[in-house]
Amino acid sequence: MPDYENPDALAMAELVRRREVPPTYFVEQAAAQASAANPALNAIVHDFAPMESANFQGPFAGVPLWLKDTGVAIRGERMSSGSRLYEDVHSPADSTVGTRLRSAGFVFMGRTNTPEMALSFTTEGEFYGAAKNPWDLSRTPGGSSGGAAALVGAGVVPLTQASDGAGSIRVPSAHTGTFGFKPSRLRNPHGPAQAEGLAGMSTLHGISRSVRDSAALLDVTHGADIGDPWACPSPSGTFLEAAGRRPKRLKIGMQVDGPEGYPLSPEVVAAAEDAGRLLADLGHMVEIAAPAYDNQALARAWFTISAVNVARGVRSFAAARRIADPMALMEPVNAEWVRRSEAISGEDYLGAVQALHATSRAMGAFFRKYDIYLSPVTAEVAPKLGQLAGTGLGVEEFFHRFWAHAPLTAVFNASGCPAMSVPLYWTAEGLPVGVHFGAAFGAEELLFSLAGELEAARPWASRRPKLEVLSA
Repeated sequence: MPDYENPDALAMAELVRRREVPPTYFVEQAAAQASAANPALNAIVHDFAPMESANFQGPFAGVPLWLKDTGVAIRGERMSSGSRLYEDVHSPADSTVGTRLRSAGFVFMGRTNTPEMALSFTTEGEFYGAAKNPWDLSRTPGGSSGGAAALVGAGVVPLTQASDGAGSIRVPSAHTGTFGFKPSRLRNPHGPAQAEGLAGMSTLHGISRSVRDSAALLDVTHGADIGDPWACPSPSGTFLEAAGRRPKRLKIGMQVDGPEGYPLSPEVVAAAEDAGRLLADLGHMVEIAAPAYDNQALARAWFTISAVNVARGVRSFAAARRIADPMALMEPVNAEWVRRSEAISGEDYLGAVQALHATSRAMGAFFRKYDIYLSPVTAEVAPKLGQLAGTGLGVEEFFHRFWAHAPLTAVFNASGCPAMSVPLYWTAEGLPVGVHFGAAFGAEELLFSLAGELEAARPWASRRPKLEVLSA
């Protein structure tokens, strides 16, 4: 039998398709790896009965997949969004992306740890506890897709499903040495229950070990749902083909300072500058440049839109379930965030949406001059557990720490442009530091082409943490 640790998801599926392994081989191996690793990582919060969802057909036939504990509904399975409030919720049907993942041959294993309502850049919810970073168990794997990133970073599985509303794919990927890609707005549909998340800022996709897995994943999930109000421009071919195609000579704008005074640590600046040198060696043109948008206005808009959207979901759910005091079932900092929505008027909300549109205009102007935007993903390496958690904090301080940790990622959610975290750098202490790349709206093919070139120039798949429970 082949070594479980080395194949990526597409290689696993190929072995299943050629019948070189039994159809359930990788599912069984993944379950064993997860059983060994999860007591240390706390990355998995719900287990499914995987054989009940298996069809062993499609480009990912027989590939085990854990889904984030929010976003993608799977018929009959739990989805609690990291909250005691939603702990007994079971989805009545697959969401559109859930159906597409099932048809692609994925075998659904369970759900990964996420902070309550996915409202944090650390996965330290009070209900399910803290997920741990496989490179250093005293540190966070990031959030809100922290459990998803921890599983891939540890080598438990080559690919997980995730989502990104302000950086929630890219931040944990940066902290765990994994590849994290956020597609353009509504490249993947949110239906049929809703048309968009967070006024269009939330995007579904995944975290992977290889670039080609991420590209192939997008190939099987993208495309407008019936009745969607808008859609991305159609790609010229497949995203997998783009990942194997060398890009043209690119003009790259690089930012290595924090917007509006937000500090960036020397390690993340060094990672971005190192990437800039690598790109220059590959023949691209790199110069210092930054998009001209109002970061503080964007932060206020993100806070407002999140408060209203989460509050609407909480109150609608409570009314349907006849829960008299839903706030009592939430973490205090998030309950305070929801209560803030009571003072937000329709005019305030419209102003927040208009701030997103202004950000989109600024990013559009930037990408008329540059093909690619390069920057750090986060302001620091993966913090120690507790530094970004909301326990004991008021919502203002909690949100300040949240925004300051990744002040350069949410601009891509606001504008709808695609972006990715690429694991190109490790510190002297052996901690991974992702590097951030973005492109114009609808330009996923360009990003995947660049990612494939970077992966070939500086491979990262063999860099794995020495997690004792998996090496024993």
